[in-house]
Amino acid sequence: MSYKLKRDVTDLIKYAFPNTVKLALFAAVIAWIVGIPAGIISAIKQNTIIDRLFMSVSLFGVSMPVFWGALLLQYVFAYKLKVFPVSGYKTWMHLALPAIVLGWSSAGTIARLTRSSLLEIMQNDFIRTARAKGASESIVVVGHALKNALLPVVTMMAIQISSLLSGAVITESIFSIPGIGRLAVDAISNRDMPLLQGTVLFTTVLIIGGNLVADILYSVIDPRIRCE
Repeated sequence: MSYKLKRDVTDLIKYAFPNTVKLALFAAVIAWIVGIPAGIISAIKQNTIIDRLFMSVSLFGVSMPVFWGALLLQYVFAYKLKVFPVSGYKTWMHLALPAIVLGWSSAGTIARLTRSSLLEIMQNDFIRTARAKGASESIVVVGHALKNALLPVVTMMAIQISSLLSGAVITESIFSIPGIGRLAVDAISNRDMPLLQGTVLFTTVLIIGGNLVADILYSVIDPRIRCE
């Protein structure tokens, strides 16, 4: 039972968790749509200006603190341009900025991992064999190299979902989204130990579950490591 809210902790988590799920899924979709194509293009255009540009943007996204990115986007797109709401949680427009903040960092990680993995696969013998048989470069990349290069990327994506579900504390606080992260911050501010323990335990289960799903997906995608 929450000391401050006088409500059952499980009920509070049940109310807040769907809001965090929406934010995390929105951010994950942005990360995947941006990160995977950027990594593929960077690998194909290795050492060109496009490659350097994409990798610089991805490095900036990975290195930038979440709170700084959130405040920057709020100032530019909400306060100055008035394209998105500053904060709140009513429509999908309210989720756009926080999802971009969360997805930017994940997109940078996915882009860099996709690029390095694809470049490594492109050096293998079966790629040279496919080219020797007369296959076009697009078929070589998409049909042969990409399928193998995405194995570690899929694993990272599954882990990132659990991290997004449990790690949106700062973003939810800045944008006033009533999710698990906001609930945890309020519990710390109010010294509400039962509520804090409940949120920490719940996020721990999410991380463990995400790692388990990642391992299962890896064995499903890669037949070489399936258990007999």
